[in-house]
Order: sequence, then structure tokens, then C-alpha cells
Amino acid sequence: MTDEESTTAAEDLAKRLRLLLDVAEAETGSEPTFTQIAAFLEARGTNLSRSRWTYIVNGHRYVQDATLFEGLAAFFDVDPEFLAGSEGTEVPAKVSAQLDLVRSMRAARVKSYAARTLGDISPNALQAISRFLDAEVSPEVHATKSGGE
Repeated sequence: MTDEESTTAAEDLAKRLRLLLDVAEAETGSEPTFTQIAAFLEARGTNLSRSRWTYIVNGHRYVQDATLFEGLAAFFDVDPEFLAGSEGTEVPAKVSAQLDLVRSMRAARVKSYAARTLGDISPNALQAISRFLDAEVSPEVHATKSGGE
């Protein structure tokens, strides 16, 4: 694997992990902590240091560790092949089902932040921001954007 391929693989793995973290947060109301993940893995006989987790989840280094992937897949209740980024592996149904909710939650946070931060903004401008964010998180817009990539 070339350096460029390794960098791309590390970034792809980080994206999949962040997606799973977002889905877990949407399901439970809070993002799983490193401590929770490490304890789960430890109970399965897999060690995960904080530094290793940090560079994996941030895409700084690609890891090819089947045991770690199996443990993380079990934690997030997905197929290890998805986590490993195996060719032809689809996004798990439960992840796909939560994506719209995650997008809506993020848009709501941005709307709330904009309303607080831009307190003196006109109602028309705030409505325009809301319409833009709603359009960005709608499934049709996402499908169109994803389909072209």
C-alpha cells in the first residue's frame, strides 16, 4: 500500500467511525466515550490505548487490525466488513436509517446557534438560513449529491 493509499484508507476508516459515533449518539442521546469503547473491547480481550483511538478516529494512521475491527463492529452492532472498508460492503441499514435524524439534529443545532449568535438578525434572514439548512438535510438533496460522487 502506497503512502497515498494508506492516507486515504485512514481517512475513510475515520469517516466510518465518526458516522458510527454519530449514529450511536442519535440512538442514545450521547456519544460513546473512549472509556466506554475501551472497556467493551477490554472485556473482549482487545486493548485500545487512548492515543491509538485518537489517531484512528482522526484519520492520522491507517490500522489493519481484524481483532480491533471485530470488537468495534460488535460495539457499534455492524458488520466488521463495513468497518474494514471491504470492497462492495454497503452501509448498514441501521446506519442509513439514522442518517436523516443525525442530519436534522445537526441542522437544529446550527439553527439554534445562529439564532443565539445572530440575535439581532432579521426574521427574514433567520428564515432564509432555516430554509437553506432544511434543504441541505433533506434526503432528496443528499441523494442527489451522493449520487454524483
